[in-house]
This record gives sequence, structure tokens and C-alpha cells, in this order.
Amino acid sequence: MIKGKFKEVHFRWIGIFLVAAVMAMIYKEPFERFEQKYLVSLTFTTVYWNGAFIIFMYFRRRYPQIRQTPKRLAITLLALFLLLTIGEPLLCLLLNTKSFEQVTDPSVVFSHVSTNLVVAFGIGSIYENVYFFEQWKKSIQLNEALKNQQIRTQFEVLQNQMSPHFLFNSLNTLTTLIAEDGKIAIEFTEKLSEVYRYILQNKDKEVVSLSEELEFAKNYAFLLKIRYPENLVTDFNVGQHYLDQSIAPLTIQILVENAIKHNRISKNHPLHVEIYVDQNGSIVVKNNLQKKNVIEKSTKTGLSNIRKRYAYFGQANIEVVATDRDFLVTVPLLQISNDTRKAMAPRM
Repeated sequence: MIKGKFKEVHFRWIGIFLVAAVMAMIYKEPFERFEQKYLVSLTFTTVYWNGAFIIFMYFRRRYPQIRQTPKRLAITLLALFLLLTIGEPLLCLLLNTKSFEQVTDPSVVFSHVSTNLVVAFGIGSIYENVYFFEQWKKSIQLNEALKNQQIRTQFEVLQNQMSPHFLFNSLNTLTTLIAEDGKIAIEFTEKLSEVYRYILQNKDKEVVSLSEELEFAKNYAFLLKIRYPENLVTDFNVGQHYLDQSIAPLTIQILVENAIKHNRISKNHPLHVEIYVDQNGSIVVKNNLQKKNVIEKSTKTGLSNIRKRYAYFGQANIEVVATDRDFLVTVPLLQISNDTRKAMAPRM
């Protein structure tokens, strides 16, 4: 819609009066006085233009995305044709400009449709060009917003992972393992390096495959399990047929991190985290709810971060459910092919 001081409604009504004057001069209606022809033309133009505006707005809401433009235009053009074809005889009868026999004569009914369609197409092209430009501008703004959001995600995750607190716990755990079990110490070091490698390799990507994200999440869970050997249980239950679907990178890690950050973990209160796909094909991260009295320092942007990134993909339905016993976050999997994922990857 045309914005600024000169709004669409101003454009429409000025256009209605101007087009009505042009049509009154073009058409040879059975009126001697120009004023009479103009009033009839004004009625037709008002009904047609406002009707066309309603049609444009309806299908714009129904098919809002740029990739839906061909479908939206085809349906809109058909609806306009029906409006002009049906509206012509009805308005003629209402204004008493033609008899019933005339409006039921196909040669009379369709005599003005072609001219009306040309006018409607011309006006409609203005609406569509303005709308397309606005959508294009919004897509650029969304891309920029996503880039900024990804930068925040990278910073937040790397800050959490590489904070002195995390490094201290990891190195302290590694030191203990070296003294107690060299084999597990080597595995811990390997998993730790894989966690960092995944973050560095995927920090600039918009999406990754679910299989990649799960592998990363399992490595991350392994590190946590070493820290909380008997107090933390992580269950991964995802069918093979879901592994080729896509997910925003670090999504599962953020949700597991939130579960650790906000809940007590002890022998008396073990934390159980489940990662699975529900009947709707969405990934679910669920944990038993046992809130800490004092929560660790948090930026409180984890869930907000995920919501904003998924809104970019048109998937705003991130569900958060908290009961007396459990806390669940449901994130839709993205139907993006491997080829598309590669095309979306940043160019080096």
C-alpha cells in the first residue's frame, strides 16, 4: 500500500474521479448532458475500483509471499474479470441505463469488459509494483535482521562456551579424568574439540540438517554428562526419516543449555532432558521442572533468539509449555532440501 503523506486512499479517490471523467468522454452512453454521463461513469468507477481494491487486498493477505506472486496475480485477474462481467449488467439495471433485454445480450454484456480490464490491469499494476517493492524492501530488512540475530547468536553461544566458568569446569573435569581414566579423558578432549569445530563451521549458516545438529547436541550432552555423571540424563529419540530435514544451527544446544541453567541438578534432583520429534514433525526438548532458587547469570535471549530466527523462515509457532512437572519447547523442523541448504550457505 502506498505510504507517506500521500496515502493509498487519497490516490484511489483522486483516481476514481479522474478515471470517471475519462470514461465519460470515451463511452457513448444515452445521455445528452456530460454531467449525467459523468455521474453514471463515476458510479461504475467507484464500484469497480473499490471492488478491485478489496480483491487485491484479500488475495494479498491470502498469498503474501513474493514466491506466490504468479498464483496471486492469476487468481486476482480471474476475480477481476468476474467482478467486471457480473457488475456491468447489475449496475446498468440499477442505474436504468440499459433494459433487461440488453443486459442479457452477450454482445452488450461483454462490450465494455475489455476496456474495463485494460483500465483495471493498469491500475492493478500500480498496486502490485508498489506491493512488490515493499516486499522486496522487507526481505532485505529481514535478511539484515537475521544477520544481526546470527551475530548475536554466535556471540552468545561462544560467550557461554568460552566463558572462564565453562573453561574452568571443562579443564577441571579433564584434569580429573587424566588422573582417573585416560581413555575417557581422550574422548572428552575429542568431543570438546568437535563442539567448537561445529560452532565455528556453522556459525554463519542459516540452516543445517537435523542429523548434523543432533550429532553436535550429543557431543555437547557428553561433556555435560561427564560433569554430572549420575545427575543428568539425556535421551535422544529421533527417527531416521527426520534426519534429512533442517533446523537453525545451535537450536537444540540453546534449549539444553537453558534446561541446565534454570534447573537444579543433584543426586536428589536428577535432571532428565528428552529430545524427540512429536506427531506433528516438530523437534521437542523436554525436561523435568525443578527450578533453581538462584539462576545463573543469563542474557535471557535464548528463546527470543530462536523465535526471531524461525520467524524469518515463516515459522513463528515456537511453542513453550510449562506444567507443574515438565518444561517443553517445540520447534518446527524446516522442509528444506540439501541442495537448498547448500545454496543458502554463506559464500567464502
